[in-house]
Amino acid sequence: MRLPRGFHVLIAAQFCSALADNALLIVAIALLTTLQMPGWWAPLLKFSFTIAYVVLAPVVGALADRGPKARLMMAMNALKVVGVLLLLWPVHPVLALGIVGIGAAAYAPAKYGLVTELVGARQLVAANGWIEVTTVCAALLGTVLGGLLVSPALARWASAVWPGMEPVSVALMLLLAVYGLAAVLNLGIPDSGARYPRSSIHPLALLRHFQRAQRRLWHDAEGGLSMAVTTLFWGAAAVLQFAVLRWAIDVLGLTLDRAAYLQGVVAVGIVAGAALAGRMVALARATRVLPLGIAMGLLVPAVTLVDGWMAAVPLLVLVGALGGALVVPLNALLQHRGHQLLTAGRSIAVQNFNENASVLVMLGVYAALLAVDVDIRRLIAGLGLLVALAVAALCLHERRRLRVATA
Repeated sequence: MRLPRGFHVLIAAQFCSALADNALLIVAIALLTTLQMPGWWAPLLKFSFTIAYVVLAPVVGALADRGPKARLMMAMNALKVVGVLLLLWPVHPVLALGIVGIGAAAYAPAKYGLVTELVGARQLVAANGWIEVTTVCAALLGTVLGGLLVSPALARWASAVWPGMEPVSVALMLLLAVYGLAAVLNLGIPDSGARYPRSSIHPLALLRHFQRAQRRLWHDAEGGLSMAVTTLFWGAAAVLQFAVLRWAIDVLGLTLDRAAYLQGVVAVGIVAGAALAGRMVALARATRVLPLGIAMGLLVPAVTLVDGWMAAVPLLVLVGALGGALVVPLNALLQHRGHQLLTAGRSIAVQNFNENASVLVMLGVYAALLAVDVDIRRLIAGLGLLVALAVAALCLHERRRLRVATA
């Protein structure tokens, strides 16, 4: 069954915007290095980027439902451009990434809400597979692009083309061009025609609506289970993103640009797993992928046992593939239940709140452990075991629920 043309324009626009977001993170880490700031500042970049998803969650869902979502996506893409310009000013990288994060936080419910409006339930797993594949491809290629932008080769080219200009400034200007391409593609995204009843935008009213939406989605059997898994997954994935980067530099002795490429290997696996799940797993069987989360968590500690990048690559690909195959069906199930129980924008805002609250907590713990010099290999191993145990507990809970339901 073919997906509508407007959907493909949507994923192209979000790909370019996410590509620039992920490359910007690597460039900002390089900027911290040039400013000679301690290594524990690096996860705070992601923390600053993510905090808007949590703080603004009661607002952005209602905002996404108040009009054509493509229009909001365009405005938030422009706000990301402002954040990049602030880095050129220069403003502290953590503050500038926070501005970009505000744009991304409001962009997300508009993007995912538009998916549920453009695509029917029967196509939702396939559509989610496309969205996750392009999102992870953007993370992969964005990491590679970021590595190129902070590489010595780019520095030499920049000094030859723009003598006297800092290589980091050239990198940021190139990222502005990518955000510009995303803006052009946004113009081609159609209006789905979906409209929702206007609700109050008073802060207290928004907070009450958001709390009710939280309870309704968490108390739903399928919605609560799928949100628990995706919340755990994205929190762990955010830590793994930085942990692999640090491990590659400290243990394998790679430079930042080469470590960024190794970090992107995980994303290659996620793309493969997401694509396979999007093609083979039906929405009605989404919860059957839960054991993959246990396998993924148990495999992560094995990565710390290798001492060369060639041995690490297949393990990292497999970790990513298991994660992609796990998260795509459950993400589709969560969006489906959220769209049935709430509006498209509000359900995505609830999802983003929980997933990014997990990111903030896990990154905060990770930064604190780095600050007290905990060995990075122990950190990675502990993260994997935590994921395996948590998913195993959720598997047991789901089995008990199904036994009771069929008794």
